[in-house]
Formats: sequence, C-alpha cells, structure tokens
Amino acid sequence: MTATEFLNDLNRRYLAIHRSKEDFFWETYMGISDDHDGSTKAQTAWTSFLSDAEQIATIKQQLEAVDSIADTSERQQTRIGLQGWLATFQSHAIEGTEAQALKNELIAFEAALFEKKQKHTLYYQDENGHQVEGSLPVLAAAIRTNDNEDARQSAHQALLNLEQWLLENGFIELIKLRNQFARSLGYDSFFDYSVAKKEMMSSQELFAILDDFEVRTRDANLSSLASLAQEKGQNALTGHNFVYSYSGDAMRDLDPYVPFSKSLRRWVESFGRLNIEYSQAELTLDLLDRKGKYQNGFCHGPVPSFYDQNEWVPAQVNFTSNAKPDQIGSGYSGINTLFHEGGHAAHFANVKMNAPCFSQEFAPTSMAYAETQSMFCDSLLNDADWLKQYALDADGNPVPDEIIQAMINSSQPFAAYQERSILVVPYFERALYQLSDEELTPERITALARECEKRILGIECSPRPLMAIPHLISDEAACAYHGYLLAHMAVYQTRAYFLDKFGYLTDNPEIGPLLAKHYWHAGNQRSHNETIISLTGEGFNAKYLADACNQSPQQAWAQQQEKIVGLVTRQRAEVVSLNATIKVVDGSQELANNQGSDEQMCDQFERYIKQTYGC
Repeated sequence: MTATEFLNDLNRRYLAIHRSKEDFFWETYMGISDDHDGSTKAQTAWTSFLSDAEQIATIKQQLEAVDSIADTSERQQTRIGLQGWLATFQSHAIEGTEAQALKNELIAFEAALFEKKQKHTLYYQDENGHQVEGSLPVLAAAIRTNDNEDARQSAHQALLNLEQWLLENGFIELIKLRNQFARSLGYDSFFDYSVAKKEMMSSQELFAILDDFEVRTRDANLSSLASLAQEKGQNALTGHNFVYSYSGDAMRDLDPYVPFSKSLRRWVESFGRLNIEYSQAELTLDLLDRKGKYQNGFCHGPVPSFYDQNEWVPAQVNFTSNAKPDQIGSGYSGINTLFHEGGHAAHFANVKMNAPCFSQEFAPTSMAYAETQSMFCDSLLNDADWLKQYALDADGNPVPDEIIQAMINSSQPFAAYQERSILVVPYFERALYQLSDEELTPERITALARECEKRILGIECSPRPLMAIPHLISDEAACAYHGYLLAHMAVYQTRAYFLDKFGYLTDNPEIGPLLAKHYWHAGNQRSHNETIISLTGEGFNAKYLADACNQSPQQAWAQQQEKIVGLVTRQRAEVVSLNATIKVVDGSQELANNQGSDEQMCDQFERYIKQTYGC
C-alpha cells in the first residue's frame, strides 16, 4: 500500500467509525432512542480507534515513504493529510493496557450517568403556584425573567437540588475515575490532562491568562455589585434575584421584538447577508425544548467536510437549541443559541482539507478556536444595528432606541460579571480535581462550589450553580469551559479588526469569505493563535475583551448610537443562499425543510410554532 493509498484507507475507516458514533450520539441525546448500550459500544470503538498508539509509528513510516511519490502535488497533499492524522493520534493516543481499560470504564460510566440524568425530572413552582417540570433552559429563563420572586426562587432551588442529586448519583465517582485515568498517563489530575489535550498548553500557562483577566475585571465586577445592592437592596444579590434585578425589565421589553418563531428566518437572512455559506452541507436542526432531550445546545458533524482525492465531500451537521417559544425570554436566548450553533456548523462545513481529521470538534481542534467561530456569530445579536434591522414586532416595527439603551444601561455594568461567570468554572474544576479521593464528599464539593462563586463572582451563590452546568458531566466538555472565555477574547479581537477595517459588522458581505479563508478552510491544521494572526496580523490578545468589560454604559451606548446612525447611509446587502440542504425537526418529526426554498422553510416553521404554541 502506497502512502497515498494508506491515507485514503485511513480516511474511509475513520468516516465509518465516526458516523456510527455520531448517529448514536444524536439519537440518544435527542431522546429519540434509548439504546445507550449501542451508543457506548460505538463511542468505545471510536475512542479505541483514535487512542491506538501504534498508529503513530505507522503514520511516521508512511510519512517517510511520501518522499518517494513522483507527482509533486500528490506528494504535498499526502504529506499534509498524514501530518493531520499524526497530530490527531498524538492527541488521543492512550499507551498502556491500564489506561485503555480505564478509558473504556469511563465511557461506560459516563453513558450510565447520562442515561440516569436524562430520566431525572426537575420541577419548580411557577408564578401560579403550580408545580411544573422545568428543563435547564426553562429554569434559567424563569430565573432571568419571571416577575414572581417565589417562582424565581423555586427555579433556582431546582438547580441546587440537581447539584445534590448529581453528588449522590455518580458525579463523585466520575471525578475519581477521571483522575485515575489521567494519572495512569502521567498527569497530576484530569484537569491538567484535559488542558494539555484540548488547548496544547499546561494548566500553569492557562491560568497565567485567566489570572490576568481576573485582576483586570475584578474592580469593575465588585463595583457593579455594590451599586446594585445600594440601588435595589442586598436581596438583589441573591442567586434567584441577581440576573432579574439587573436585566429583567429590559429583556422583557425586548421580548415582543424577538419571537422565537422568527429565529430561523433571522438566521437565514443574517448569515446570508454576511455571505456565510455552508458548502453544500446537509444540516439538521432540532430547536425546541422537550422532555428527554439534552438540555444544552450543541453542534456535531456526523460527516466531516473534506476533499476525498480532489472530490468534495460536503459535511453533514446536526445542531440544536432548547427553545420554549411561549416563555418570556426564550425567544432571544433561543435565537442566540441558533446563531451560536449555526456558527459552529459554518466552521465545520467549510474546512477544505484532504482528511476528515481536520474538520471535527475533538482534539487536536482547540475548544477556544472552535468556540471563537460560534461566539463571533452570536455576538452580533448584541449590536444595535443588528437589533434595528432584525428585532421587529408583529407589525414590522423595529425595536426602539430606548429599549436598546435600557439593555445597555442594565447589562454593561455587569459585562465583567458575565465573563467572570465563565471564568469561575475553570477555577472550580481545577480545584475540584485537585482534591484527594478522601476529600471528595458532597459537603466538601458543595462548599468548594460556593467558595469559588463568592471569590470570582462576588455573590454567595451563582444564578446558575456550578454543578448544574451540563458541561461538567460531558466527556469532551469537562475541564474545557475556559475555552469559551479564551474564545470570547479572540471574538472581541476579531470584532475590533473588522470594525477598524470596515466600520461595521451587521450584514457585511465581506465578513463571511474572510472568516472562511482565515479561520475555517485550514481547520485544525493551524493553531488558534495562527488563525488570529492570519486574519488580523496580531497574535492572541485578551486586552480587547477586558477593555469592553470596563466600559461605562455611556461609552457603550455612544458606540451603539454610531452603529444605528451608520444604517442611514449603508446599502443593505442581498441575502445570499446558504448553499445547504436544511431540515428542521422536533425529535423524529420533521417540521420544515428548504427543498422548495429557504423562504418556504421559514414559513413552514413559523406556521408550526403559531399552531403549536400560539405565538
């Protein structure tokens, strides 16, 4: 077998194993199937394939054989593909039978915990005094926007109860198993292993960045808390009141302008005008909340995009949100998730390399790199010119300037808090995995969670208690949450570059092609820092985000006013086709598709929402 034939065979074998794993993942996470044993076997097969350390030596031998390929182009492309696979296997290789056995045990344990958690129902008391089921997105929306304090407190207590349920139903054993696995590979803790694997840096290097950001934003955060307590009383700083106290009125006023029924149309139009296209991908969107469905939006690609011997293989991508269209606040948060996951899908549909290993969300793809793409897209929803163009009421009237200004006045003082609500997670997870097995008790872990929240957030208990965050349980997301903050730093750096170059972001048709060229096409062949340098000419810099956090509301509003004024002289770009085959589903039921046109798909979706939810 020649080196080129080896590469092609490796690509095909991976595609089959990866597709099986992803199909099981989708069906079990969407609550369509309860074949958790089949899902575990498929996940184990995929992990065993990538963790086979012997593949490293084999690929190195094939790389030596590349030099004998006569055709210059074939030689270059085969070397690129094999180097991508070498990086992938080096990221996943598990040497030693003990470590491999522990990894298989971990997969089975996590699958069992996921199944148990999926069947665990959360309840809270609504504003009418009725006990109702509440998924994590529903509980979060109630805490954020419900006018009834008893309802907010009940929803928050449901999250605290979930923490204790997890501590009594496997979370502690999961931490021990993860640490045991990481130590078998020579790491001090699973946190250290995860950071090295996913971000290619040590925990010390990571916390040099995080500690610096913590110091830069500490005073702004504490000042905002003190001002809120002085204005609305100390009770405003409680976990169930805090977010409502500073954002409730503004977000409720925005609600009529961002109904979830219009979210699909807003995504199609906004991404189309940005000239973001999906390179013939097949997209499946599951957007509505329901019992048994995984309670956090995500994007996974059963078929990674790549060139198979110069023949384009379009991606197949699934992504989700958890919207409850008839709940106040669900529209804006649902659109946010749709833009976020749609950004992931655009990234993974546009990797133009010659092996599927370059276009997937797993190592050696940096989580910070992957999240930069999605978080850039959802950042547009905070821009006043986006809101004026897309936040329209039932009569087509744009959201008034007064509401946008009120949103800024309420949220800008807490911009530092919002970023620190991401920052608190790695501080907690690192400390959690540093505890000895004897220290891993429900009482000690609960106390640690509250200690971290107090130190980083400045309040006694987070509105979103730490262990209620789904990422801490999930294999690939555990000990990776810092990737969101690193990504947000890169997002503000990217936004600053585009604003300096073009003067605006919303509906700018120059942006999609530039993101594709500099951030997407090479996939994980480039590091996160290399992609930023490619676009901006400047290495990764956290200053832009810190500066944004430390702005006054007056400064932030002045910037947004400039964006609104700019709309007067700006010709609106046309909506370019997303170049994708799209279907919208609710579990196993198909709600809409774009076989006729994107317009017809949006009409179908809006009719379904109106008929089902009356809104």
